[in-house]
Amino acid sequence: MRFLREFAFTAALVASGSSIAAVTAQEAEQLGKTLTPVGAELAGNKDGTIPAWTGGLKQPPVNYQPGTHLINPYPGEKPITTITKDNLDQYRDKLTPGQLALFAKYPETYKMNVYKTHRSAALPEHVYEAAKQNATTAKLISGGNGVENWKEAVPFPIPKNGLEAIWNHVTRYRGGGMERQVAQAVVQRNGDFSLIKFDEKAVTGSYIEGDRKNGDDNVLVYFMQRVTAPARLTGNVLLVHETINQFEEPRKAWIYNAGQRRVRRAPQVAYDGPGTAADGLRTADNFDMFSGSPDKYDWKLKGKKEIYIPYNNFELASKSNSYKDILDKGHLNKDLTRYELHRVWVVEASLKDGQRNIYSRRTMFIDEDTWQISIIDHYDGRDQIWRVAEGYQVQFYYANTPMYAAEVIHDLNSSRYLALGLHSEEQDPIKFGVLAQRRDFTPAAIRRMGKR
Repeated sequence: MRFLREFAFTAALVASGSSIAAVTAQEAEQLGKTLTPVGAELAGNKDGTIPAWTGGLKQPPVNYQPGTHLINPYPGEKPITTITKDNLDQYRDKLTPGQLALFAKYPETYKMNVYKTHRSAALPEHVYEAAKQNATTAKLISGGNGVENWKEAVPFPIPKNGLEAIWNHVTRYRGGGMERQVAQAVVQRNGDFSLIKFDEKAVTGSYIEGDRKNGDDNVLVYFMQRVTAPARLTGNVLLVHETINQFEEPRKAWIYNAGQRRVRRAPQVAYDGPGTAADGLRTADNFDMFSGSPDKYDWKLKGKKEIYIPYNNFELASKSNSYKDILDKGHLNKDLTRYELHRVWVVEASLKDGQRNIYSRRTMFIDEDTWQISIIDHYDGRDQIWRVAEGYQVQFYYANTPMYAAEVIHDLNSSRYLALGLHSEEQDPIKFGVLAQRRDFTPAAIRRMGKR
């Protein structure tokens, strides 16, 4: 209870997920003044441990070579402190229950290297302009299961309830169109792991060339994922049309099975359906920390809090570190991970009466500068912490796009974890601003792609 009592935030912004508050033009005028263009507090904190936002990391380091993987823009920085089991009580008020559970689970090896805070988040100007316009026009519809009258990203830069906050994560700017080669690893309790590799492409509707037809104005993201390794899975393809109003039109998904050479609809790619090749460690809606329809939960905005979150994790994206370097027994190599003190929105999702999901409750900690979820504590049916997810954020400075260098889901019961989105060993860096044709995201297209 102490954790919840210590939220320091204006009471007027604390509202339940059922609230239908509106943002006035006067409130929206604070965007770019006392608030950043996407709604974060512009000023630093009272202690000076969180600086003011001054525009973020917009330019690559001088020694960065265009067309290559990220390099660390903060070389030579040393941790200002390292949190371990021995000094944990000094920092307890700035950690989540899930983080504390990880310290309890792995007391001898789990640690957090805490660095100077850099508010590196930067987005294109057209996203800032859209967010300010969205502030007074965007509305939740269909009981909060859809959004209308918004464009580009961040429909609710000044959120009034939990649903608005989670829609900001779901719709946040991710480079418009993205192509990447990534790896996923299931790490067993003894530290052994197996890799699965994917080619992925995700394109928002505005990056589809030509006229949008066949009702596709309700598609938020077109997503394609093709397995490239190991050989037994190579050629399997997942296609998703992620809809905006999922109450009226649920997510559409298809799978091409290369062994059977057939495409079939995949309604299980939703909610707590099993994640692709995740060995039971991920649900479909665990992808991108949280994705899909919010309709099974009641969402409550608990306020804001200063906590240590994974931030500026350039070492995880660097070509200098292999997957073997990154993946340790129990957790990632904590010498390569970086934590900083940032303000986060705290949103609690509680399963509605009569609904079913393997998670009875989720507490989400959303970075105020990017609207990316940084940490999620997942609770089981007994209301015990079961899984802890962390999103290791980096700023892709060559594209003005914040994203994850890796996502990790820790299963505290099985002592295993899933790491996804790894790309340090892949040949090409992540590409943003990619344009596509609608025909690239059809069942016929994945049938062609899936041939081994």
